[in-house]
Amino acid sequence: MALIQLCSTSSSAIRSCPTSFPSCSSGLPTVNKDPSISFSGFVNPGAGVGSSTMSTRRRKGSVLTVRSSMETVATVGQVTEVTNDTFWPIVNSAGDKTVVLDMYTQWCGPCKVMAPKYEELSKKYLDVVFLKLDCNKDNRPLAKELGLKVVPTFKILKDKKIVKEVTGAKYDNLVQAIDTVRSG
Repeated sequence: MALIQLCSTSSSAIRSCPTSFPSCSSGLPTVNKDPSISFSGFVNPGAGVGSSTMSTRRRKGSVLTVRSSMETVATVGQVTEVTNDTFWPIVNSAGDKTVVLDMYTQWCGPCKVMAPKYEELSKKYLDVVFLKLDCNKDNRPLAKELGLKVVPTFKILKDKKIVKEVTGAKYDNLVQAIDTVRSG
């Protein structure tokens, strides 16, 4: 699994770093030392948001990253936490890739049951971008925009549009929905 995260010193970029990358708050890149993964990139903090330049290489035929103009990177093979500010830029930069969004809350029991299963799916489907959105008060506008009624809810997007939805902790239904969108 590739762990590539790029941050700048701008507050919006630092907010976009997932908590699994604690060194991101320093403004430095976090890069996996796996020699089979080739990565190069830089951020010019003085030039503002959208100034990052990044190139990725292919590993076993799968693209490792999806980049956005907000310097937010979603890594294929893992789940990326998103916010109001980072969700649409990542979806837009995903192009024709399938995007799956897990809409959850910290207090939701079924969400906690699905979390490790969702993580495993991200490792299985390397051609799909897996995102998660904590539907707390900070992200409530996006949750409302996406039509959240119950947690967990999984939204599956293709070409920047929601094409499938799975509500509740229904793992088999989620796998079937992902397979349907990927093959269609």
